[in-house]
Amino acid sequence: MKDDLKQTVRQLSDNPTIYRKLQINYTRNKLHDRTAAIDEAVGHFRYEDCRNEYWNPEEFSLLYGTPLWEQSSQHQRVILNQLYWVAYYSQIVSAEIATIFFNQTSAAGLYAQEDFRLICDTLDLESSQERAHINAFRTIAKQVEEALFGEHIFTYPMRSPFTETMVYADTNALKTWWKKMQLQYFGLISANNTFLACQYFTVRGVRTLNGKLIQHKLSNYYQKHPHQDKAPIPAKISYYHFLDESFHFNSSTIISHDVVTCLAPPTAFESSIANLGLWGCQRDHFHFSAAINGIFWYDPALYGKIYRVLRSPLFALTDIEAKEMMRRCFTEESEGLHRSYLTHQEAMESYKVYVEKLDYLWKRNREMSLMASNSIPRYLEIQKKAFQRFEQQHQEDLCHV
Repeated sequence: MKDDLKQTVRQLSDNPTIYRKLQINYTRNKLHDRTAAIDEAVGHFRYEDCRNEYWNPEEFSLLYGTPLWEQSSQHQRVILNQLYWVAYYSQIVSAEIATIFFNQTSAAGLYAQEDFRLICDTLDLESSQERAHINAFRTIAKQVEEALFGEHIFTYPMRSPFTETMVYADTNALKTWWKKMQLQYFGLISANNTFLACQYFTVRGVRTLNGKLIQHKLSNYYQKHPHQDKAPIPAKISYYHFLDESFHFNSSTIISHDVVTCLAPPTAFESSIANLGLWGCQRDHFHFSAAINGIFWYDPALYGKIYRVLRSPLFALTDIEAKEMMRRCFTEESEGLHRSYLTHQEAMESYKVYVEKLDYLWKRNREMSLMASNSIPRYLEIQKKAFQRFEQQHQEDLCHV
């Protein structure tokens, strides 16, 4: 029986079309590797050199299109634009830490297959690039926050790959522990299961697809800059990162859509694990944020950070003023909220297209039904209840000081 099963696992070289796709993607990524350019750019970064200019298109600013944005001065809007960069890429750091680990466990799941070296070499290159990305994002973000606030707001110490990938999630101690157990278990079994090793790239592809929607727009700021040699370094790094991630997305698509066809059909167990992984991705991407368009953060988990920004010398709001501004930004409809919801819908529709040909998926994953169940009225209902709890807890904390 085992011999029969092995016979269903064909060599990649038996399918020259798939092999050629992998080869072209790997060769081009290696040829156009931006690691050295990113490292050089980060080495020249000085916040003082670009602190008075936008780093992204204006609409990609923290709390863009909310009452805070409407009432901010031009200087404050520039800082909010830069804080979007800091917050956005701090989330990307978390995702890329996890990617490095699961690239390696997935490669291990391919070791037993004939002529799968090309995929493993591709993943090694990508992991090296991810490390350069992480260093760049953290170096810039920490320098910015230290200059603006004298402390870290959105940046954080390096994380384990088993931590919640979504930095601001709807979670608690029990959920965090359970997520950690799930990630550890998946890493263990995917390192010894070729189908699950390949299926990981379905989830990676979906997550990267969301990033592509935003990062393409962020990269355009540098591409369309009238004087690229004088463009802010963070904008340049956004561009380089997008180019790298485009190759990574290609890898995810080829492995999860093409390479998997060289394997035996999944067992019931393998299909269940694959579907649970995609369902978990839907859960992570259920929310959308009025604070930051393009990252599906759970805004109540972000309240404390926004409060600190509003109370900082940048805005210098009193306790009462800061809470009132937050109430308006998070519990009332705004242009910013509608923009974030539109991004959420665009991402959901693109996910549907991405997975539509994967016949082992449950209907609720194929239709992205969990993501589809969120809405602006539901968001506002969640925020009103959560913000009331935030005010009460904050008042209690002040009373104990």
